[in-house]
Amino acid sequence: MSGKRSNGEGSIYPYRNGSFAAYVWVDTPDGRRKRKYVYGKSRDEVHDKWIKLHTEAKKGPVVTSSPTLAQYLTRWLADVVKPDLKPKSAETYEMHVRLYIVPGLGSKRLDKLSVRDVRTWVTRLLEQCQCCAQGKDAARAEEKRRCCAVGQCCRQVTSRRTVQDARAVLRSALTHAMTEEIISRNVAALVKVRSGRKAQRHPWSVEEARTFLEAARKAHDPLYPAYVLVLVLGFRRGEVLGLSWQDVDLEAGQVTVGRQLQRINRRLVHDGTKTDASTATLPLPQICVTALGLRRKTQEAARRAAGELWTVSDFVFTTRYGTPVEPRNFNREFDARAVKAGVRKIRLHDTRHTCGSLLAALDVHPRVAMQILRHSKIAVTMEIYTHVPSENTRRALRKLGKHLGGQEDRR
Repeated sequence: MSGKRSNGEGSIYPYRNGSFAAYVWVDTPDGRRKRKYVYGKSRDEVHDKWIKLHTEAKKGPVVTSSPTLAQYLTRWLADVVKPDLKPKSAETYEMHVRLYIVPGLGSKRLDKLSVRDVRTWVTRLLEQCQCCAQGKDAARAEEKRRCCAVGQCCRQVTSRRTVQDARAVLRSALTHAMTEEIISRNVAALVKVRSGRKAQRHPWSVEEARTFLEAARKAHDPLYPAYVLVLVLGFRRGEVLGLSWQDVDLEAGQVTVGRQLQRINRRLVHDGTKTDASTATLPLPQICVTALGLRRKTQEAARRAAGELWTVSDFVFTTRYGTPVEPRNFNREFDARAVKAGVRKIRLHDTRHTCGSLLAALDVHPRVAMQILRHSKIAVTMEIYTHVPSENTRRALRKLGKHLGGQEDRR
């Protein structure tokens, strides 16, 4: 076959090793005009690709070069995720990209990423030991290595929930790539991950909650008022640590929840609450008023003892030197107090379920409980309301104010 072009082919020409190439002038997404090339083993193959490229060019901008998925995700995190999402959410997105997406798919060209690639990646995540993949044990000092680095794989596989979250992050990134007209379809949206079973939570009973609080109060635990807010009003960890005195009105008996304290990217961030529904002004039961009054006196005593070493802030809960309480340290103190009180160890976040169960057994209307717990959806509240204990426990829970505060609530 001669190298002469047929009528209408224009830019199709012989290429190297007997193959053919062609180009079309296209408008790129950034507004520039460039040549877009296609290649093939025969003139007919290139002609078909050339016609298809012409059609795409008439519809709108065409990408002339495609980055790898890792390159695109780096830009997406910096230009889209960080400016648009809350710091904690942005950190979570970055974590999924760094630990799961880039190691498995990062080298793939964005426009060449296929459904099979994503499905293979999902399957591998569900089967692969992450201690091995991330070198967790290998990163330890040689004398402290205990599993994968010494040939005894610990099989620390990824949970289905984590895989679902990682796929959701990838899907979000590819959706934005479609918006930018870099790709034509979202292959991550075509791959499904079966949901795993929800872990069964066993929150404290009213007796366990009472035992825990009484032990903290008798031990003069400086975090006792924080535990009261966590159990009675369902405060999240970040909300109780981010509480400021300007948000507390002991005379009116109310508290405003509007900010939270979190450690994000190795620094403490005092930011808005998790959702709009999380921001609320709540009535303070007498036990909370008493506990916060005690906290004010304890903090003032600590300030006098610290002298010039005291760090001035408006936080309700601080260390002996006035600095904010580290979130992880709060978890450790909570766990240690549970052991000393002789009650079951539960996750700190599960205290919200304890609070919900207490409110349900006290016959508080679900809509009111939804406001106290600051759920964004009534379905979340109703899920907790299905865990109400027996009638005997219900009668005991109705005496919550007497059990926990020494006197009846005044709301």
